[in-house]
Amino acid sequence: MKGATEIILENIQEKNLDAASIVETTTIADVYRADKQLAGIVKKTKLIQSDFFSEQCGNSVFLKPENMQHTGAFKLRGAYNKISHLTDEEKAKGVITSSAGNHAQGVAYSAQKLGVKAVICMPATTPILKVEATRALGAEVVLHGDSFDDAYKYSLELQKQFGYIYVHPFNDIEVLLGQGTTALEIINELKDVDAILVPIGGGGFASGVALATKVVSPHVKVIGVEPENAACMKAALDAGKIVTLPSSDTVADGCAVKTAGTLTFEFCKKYLDEIITVNEMEIMSALLSLIEKHKLIAEGAGVLSLAALNKLPFKGKKVVAIVSGGNIDISTLSGLIDKALIARGRIFYFAVQLADKPGELLNVAKILSDENANVVKLDHNQALVTNSFKKVLLGVTVETHNHEHIERIIQALNKKGYEIEKIDLLR
Repeated sequence: MKGATEIILENIQEKNLDAASIVETTTIADVYRADKQLAGIVKKTKLIQSDFFSEQCGNSVFLKPENMQHTGAFKLRGAYNKISHLTDEEKAKGVITSSAGNHAQGVAYSAQKLGVKAVICMPATTPILKVEATRALGAEVVLHGDSFDDAYKYSLELQKQFGYIYVHPFNDIEVLLGQGTTALEIINELKDVDAILVPIGGGGFASGVALATKVVSPHVKVIGVEPENAACMKAALDAGKIVTLPSSDTVADGCAVKTAGTLTFEFCKKYLDEIITVNEMEIMSALLSLIEKHKLIAEGAGVLSLAALNKLPFKGKKVVAIVSGGNIDISTLSGLIDKALIARGRIFYFAVQLADKPGELLNVAKILSDENANVVKLDHNQALVTNSFKKVLLGVTVETHNHEHIERIIQALNKKGYEIEKIDLLR
């Protein structure tokens, strides 16, 4: 049974999309045309200078907060540019897409503004908040299947049945031109920018940003950032052809793409300077830093550029890191924050066997207090100790300062005769 990736590629081939020709014939005029088309529609998100990230990486860092964009992500730019360029006949047919994320809301918002019917196919497992947010923008939401593949295939059936126009999330020239307007705003505001960092999923955002940057300011470096677990564009560029990854499991779910677009591959090959990959811990750590230092909420994919700052091969440059989106539900955000805190040594969980007699719990609490560890949770369970009826198992979660602080706590407990077991909550 074919997956969504194979079907997408077949459809592109059926339309005889000559990606290389499109790349060669796209000019600076096309970029500025898209910028004019979006005037008054998108929010021109202003750069935020970051002392924290600058100090961390040795460059002068500015954030481009597209998480503050209408609908909470950059996706609005490409969706509106695409739909606004449809003919009146095409607009009358309505548009369709499949998405459970930012693209869905971008298409819905754009269609509402332009008076066009929008149908969005989402997996039936999509969180109700995302479904309602899309419906609130005037779109007809169709829930189908348990995965994106299911929803995508069904959207193609509906497209053929009703004649809708398909709005692809990345492999479309008008979409990527719209995304590229982000770069024009950066260059207009920070004329001496040296480098721009942009996240990569299917490659539409990176293609647009790289294109717009290079045709306006060729000296500015454009660096793409991918999750190590879903680096489909890097794999394609390394192989010299489109490849499909076996999996794309990452907390940056907005960039969890197995196969880069044929069009975006050609644009990235021509205009992108390099790609940096980041691991899951680096992504979560960047998210935590953004929240703590700038009081800004972003999704996993939204902080990829921040996660790559410490891997830049240069110092003393002016760097813009694009925060691409901020649509994340509270439970997911909470889980990512907890994991980031654990990875940084700010939360420590351990188990210790205690004699089942009065005062033992107080003794442990006294040691933790003396070491300035704040107790978050205690789990006291006699039944879990199978080798002795005279002992209980105590599970302890404490707030700590860093990994060195954790080691001091362990040494203090050992000194008093308590042998502990460190519990890895990241497994």
